[in-house]
Amino acid sequence: MALASSALPFGLRDVRLTPLSDAGVLGTPVDLPAARTFSFSEAEDFEELRGDDGVVAIRGQGATCEWELEAGGISLDAWKVLSGGTVVASGTTPALKKVFSKNFADSRPYFKVEGQAISDSGGDFHVVIFKCKANDSLEGELADGQFWLSAASGEGIPNITGNLYEFTHNETAIAIP
Repeated sequence: MALASSALPFGLRDVRLTPLSDAGVLGTPVDLPAARTFSFSEAEDFEELRGDDGVVAIRGQGATCEWELEAGGISLDAWKVLSGGTVVASGTTPALKKVFSKNFADSRPYFKVEGQAISDSGGDFHVVIFKCKANDSLEGELADGQFWLSAASGEGIPNITGNLYEFTHNETAIAIP
């Protein structure tokens, strides 16, 4: 089957968050369980040069991505990638436990996010934002008769090589590594 001329992404099959060190080294990917949404928009601030009663030139300051994620339930390991902090597992069966702790001095780290959708025109479609930070809200709610929904939003900036985001349309579906 040949690769279709356009992708028709449908749904959201998977989202993975990968920690990113200050040196640009990727850590171990963490699955965002029960991923519900992964949205983004490209944004750029522009400066205008005005003169002679009109706009003479417009110059962008470089593109960024504003993104939002939502998932059902909570993965403490994914929450750590989004917010910083620590996760400690302890105990033995049947008294195992995992504790996430956030100190006021723990800054939110950078990470890479990749989402996958199956393409109705064949194969799949991946969206990658190479360097993200949850510099906006990070939310969860316990409510009567409701599942916990984890939500985060923030900004993506170019990584160490200048890459901001990427779309990939595969002829054959390929899981996120």
